[in-house]
This record gives sequence, C-alpha cells and structure tokens, in this order.
Amino acid sequence: MIKQILRSANTDVDSNRPSSGELPTEGETRGVVDTLPRVETPRLYKVLLLNDDFTPMDFVIVVLKRFFSKNEQDAQRIMLDVHHQGTGVAGVFTLETAEMKVMQVNHFARQNQHPLKSTLEPD
Repeated sequence: MIKQILRSANTDVDSNRPSSGELPTEGETRGVVDTLPRVETPRLYKVLLLNDDFTPMDFVIVVLKRFFSKNEQDAQRIMLDVHHQGTGVAGVFTLETAEMKVMQVNHFARQNQHPLKSTLEPD
C-alpha cells in the first residue's frame, strides 16, 4: 500500500509519466495516446451541360467562360462535347460549389431565354 502511494506521488497525473521526465519503462504505459484527427477529402461532383436543339453554341461558350473560367479553346472543346455527345463536363467541384454553379447557369440561361440546362453528378 505504501509503495502504491509513493509510486502515485512520483507520477504526473495528466500524462501518467514519471515526474522526473523519464520515459515509461517496459511494462508501463502512457495514459494518453496522441492521435491526429482523420480528415477526409470531400466528395467531388461533375457539373454537366446538357444538349438541346435551341441554345446557340456561342451562348454555351459564354457560359463556360463566365461561370467556369474556361479559356476560348477549352470552352469550344466542351461545347462540342455537349453538341456531339449530348453532355459536356464543365468542371468538377465540391457539392456546395457544384450546386451553386448549376443554379447560376440555369438562372442565366432562363434570363437569356435559352433552354440550356446544367446538372451535377458524383465524380
């Protein structure tokens, strides 16, 4: 009993480490384990532009430049994907950013009386 009291008086309460600054010896364990929190990368989503028969190609290029910061060559390539394949990937973003881009594009198209639609899907 006296050995236990002496031993506990010689130990730092917070870290269960001897107060003399020595590292725990074999058989002794630390009471606290240092761990780093696991940070997971957010899931990404593709913003897709959908083809229709009425939206001019030039308007699609304007949308790609304005809302997705595409240069002329990339905007033309994506516009041709939309035209020939039915959809084109305008960009890949986190969920909140992708939702905002979809809303902006759809609203801008309605304001300019074009039926262009955009949507998102998991990457």
